[in-house]
Amino acid sequence: MATTPTQIRIDANIKREATALFSNLGLDMSSAVNLFLHQCVLRGGLPFAVEIPQYSDKTLNAMAEARKISRDPDIKGYNSMEELKAALDD
Repeated sequence: MATTPTQIRIDANIKREATALFSNLGLDMSSAVNLFLHQCVLRGGLPFAVEIPQYSDKTLNAMAEARKISRDPDIKGYNSMEELKAALDD
């Protein structure tokens, strides 16, 4: 099988995480990309669904509340489970 060099741009963090994942699976980046491309050709499209998540209003409100809480300097935060447990015991 003849191969051809291909150059792609990938976010550095994603590349690092993917390289570690593929390594655990016994693959290098080139093999993983080849697998992905073969699956695209076999399936006639992407081998997974590409969709925009549709969250309920309840979930969106909870996410907004969590974001607000995380940015509020007046709300106490904890750096460990032990610290949280101690606060709950008080």
